[in-house]
Amino acid sequence: MIRSLMLAYSFYYPLTMSLFWIAGGIIYFLRWERRAAKHTDPPILSQWPKMTLVVPCHNEGAQVRETLEYAAKQDYPDYEIIAIDDGSSDDTGTLLDQLTGVYPHLRVLHFPQNQGKAMGLRMAALAATSDFLICIDGDALLDRYAARWLMWHLATGPRVGAVTGNPRIRNRSTLLGRLQVGEFSSIIGLIKRAQRVYGRIFTVSGVIAGFRISALDKIGYWNTDMVTEDIDVSWRLQMDHWDIRYEPNALCWILMPETLRGLWKQRLRWAQGGVEVAGRYMGSMWHWRRRRMWLVLIEFLLSVLWSYVMLAVLLLSLCGLVVVLPPALRMPGPLPGWYGVILSALCIVQFVVSLMIDRRYEEQIGRQFFWIIWYPLVFWMIGMMTTCVALPKVLARRTRTRAVWESPDRGIA
Repeated sequence: MIRSLMLAYSFYYPLTMSLFWIAGGIIYFLRWERRAAKHTDPPILSQWPKMTLVVPCHNEGAQVRETLEYAAKQDYPDYEIIAIDDGSSDDTGTLLDQLTGVYPHLRVLHFPQNQGKAMGLRMAALAATSDFLICIDGDALLDRYAARWLMWHLATGPRVGAVTGNPRIRNRSTLLGRLQVGEFSSIIGLIKRAQRVYGRIFTVSGVIAGFRISALDKIGYWNTDMVTEDIDVSWRLQMDHWDIRYEPNALCWILMPETLRGLWKQRLRWAQGGVEVAGRYMGSMWHWRRRRMWLVLIEFLLSVLWSYVMLAVLLLSLCGLVVVLPPALRMPGPLPGWYGVILSALCIVQFVVSLMIDRRYEEQIGRQFFWIIWYPLVFWMIGMMTTCVALPKVLARRTRTRAVWESPDRGIA
């Protein structure tokens, strides 16, 4: 009985979620994307409100000049840029001060010590002279029309508290880099489309997102003791009944880890952030007025359960090779027989659907198909392991401390 339940769950959970993401992505495409203009032809308003472009930085000396160059080229009529030097130990602060002479609408906030991204965003929101923020990372290259696409939602939707954009991978020199191109297209992009269809999004993208400052003020801005401030602020905005939207036309080119060590650290932080947020707000979620968040919470809890079930199935399969296990725990394999065939076929269908949709934003994305098909082998394993490590790590954390910057892996090339 136990054996059958474990094998069934390890198979039917990813099968069900993949079908859900495919259906949601297609519905989103047919409803919002099919007849929409290209990202180079953003919507037009008679009057565009002023916005503030926020760039928090910690040891971004190698990237920040290019980031601000792209930020200053935004096709938007009225905006300012606020960059935060958050206790950098390199030349980030000096470069930012120099760039104020190049870009007159740039202001720089200096923190003498590492305060963390959440505190930097808080201070920028308080220093802003507009009612809207667009936040990007210090290594992000913002598409020229991204601000217009994000601001269109905020300017026309009074209940829109945040809009998340569409990150694209810049560095593709290794297998891990190419796999992440497919991940952001076939997994992350498709998930956000499906979540937008049923009305709630798990998280805005920390690397590119727009916010209404009045909504942030109402919930108390970003919490400084959460590992992933983007997941936390997304849940609190939606629990306060603000709408969060996904705008795939708001493109932003980013650097991602291309080493297993860097990828592990990044995904462990993501997993830990999800567990922290779910644990903190689970008790206050079960009110009827917050029912639209139930699907987000339940899906996350089921994904955590699946990680542990898969880990148990894998370990029992390996143990069965060297010792004789009781029949109830004897596993023929993590995905025996036709299970693996069906999941592999469905993965390919999901990849094809996502690549067909994403051709609107990157015409050559189809060239990544060969690399994408290896995605489950690498990222499912990493996702499973990081979730299994993150849960006990969060449970063992007894005191809340400020989450500060750690210099990430920016890729090999």
